Amino acid sequence: MICFLGALTFDSRRPFFEKFFNNPTTDRGAFLIIWVVFASVDWQDLTSNNIYSMDAILQIGDRTITAEEILPLLAGYQLLAPLLRELIIDQAIAEIDCTPEEAAQARKQFFEQNQITSEETQQAWMQQRKMTAEQLESLTIRGVKIEKFKQITWGNKLESYFLSRKSQLDRVIYSLIRSQDPGIIQELFFRVQEGEQSFADLAREYSQGPEAETGGLIGPVELSTPHPAIAQILRLSQPGQLAPPTRLGEWLVIVRLEKFIPAQLDAPMRQRLLNECFSTWLTEQLNQQLAVLN
Repeated sequence: MICFLGALTFDSRRPFFEKFFNNPTTDRGAFLIIWVVFASVDWQDLTSNNIYSMDAILQIGDRTITAEEILPLLAGYQLLAPLLRELIIDQAIAEIDCTPEEAAQARKQFFEQNQITSEETQQAWMQQRKMTAEQLESLTIRGVKIEKFKQITWGNKLESYFLSRKSQLDRVIYSLIRSQDPGIIQELFFRVQEGEQSFADLAREYSQGPEAETGGLIGPVELSTPHPAIAQILRLSQPGQLAPPTRLGEWLVIVRLEKFIPAQLDAPMRQRLLNECFSTWLTEQLNQQLAVLN
């Protein structure tokens, strides 16, 4: 039996806890520790270590958990970083508004995803999670507010960021043969160069990696995917150009660029780069908060 001791309130952070609790990877027992303590924790309390002065405790069976134990328990269950991550996001989007149209569309998508098809199923869904209508509304628009935060923060910086990343985002299709035998790899290079046999046939017969199954053909892949030495060869090659044997550790490889596909700053790429910027920022913020707690 679980007994909560102390007068605790569960404020506007409840939508986050509902999301966190419904995640299949969440440890439900450890989650209850988060629920009881952070229901009344102010963000400034959390980041200034004032949490240690709280009187809230949790009793599970014969064990009583004090406030001083909370952070070590969260860390032990690997729940501290996920919790901080969501709180950082909530703080960032707190002042961002949604238009009525945006809220209505977000609500529609949320209801479809959660199979809420009527007033009755909505009430049952909220009752099961002990949520009010206001809390449900906050939960439905959270994703929209996050996307607007990304646009406001990094939308006007994407062009320069794209240019700095373009050499890694460009894609290639290339052919590769690998072998540990210098004599074989040199012979294969000359056969391809002289047109005696096709690259694909030789790759199927002699290549010692998974590319043998595709006749040596790899891609399209971004230039950040291959070994850096192979990526550099491909950047400097023209389509159809055969590079001489190159040693990569224990392997010798023959590489030929088949097609170069330059990256474009289209809508999917813009969204990807926004997500990258957001993820980088969030990681930095999270590391700062974890450092404070340490």
